[in-house]
Amino acid sequence: MISGIGIDLIEVARIRQALERFGSRFQTRVFTPAEIAFCERLTDKYPSYAGRFAAKEAFSKALGTGLRGAISWQEIEICDNERSRPSIRVTGRAKEILAGRTVHLSLTHLRDYAAAVVVICELPQRD
Repeated sequence: MISGIGIDLIEVARIRQALERFGSRFQTRVFTPAEIAFCERLTDKYPSYAGRFAAKEAFSKALGTGLRGAISWQEIEICDNERSRPSIRVTGRAKEILAGRTVHLSLTHLRDYAAAVVVICELPQRD
């Protein structure tokens, strides 16, 4: 059963401007070391940063907490597997709140925009 849905759309230019203006202060506040390493090895890193930002926003909306105090940016990590299928790994308070549920993530990005949709589902009860 679906317990939460979140969506976010962001202009890639907003993330590029934040990274250029605030540098590592913004980067390390919002993204995990693994996310930074992934994005930094790309020729055009800004769409990937924007996609991860949108995914974190969408996750917080689906979870119902937002990102203002209940959970932090660093507790949400966007991961890619060998098939480039994105997934979300959570730690800390986000993991506690998510307990007993599973997360589905879809990401897309173009040159100018990035979008993410997150669906959170209850795990089936085992008898």
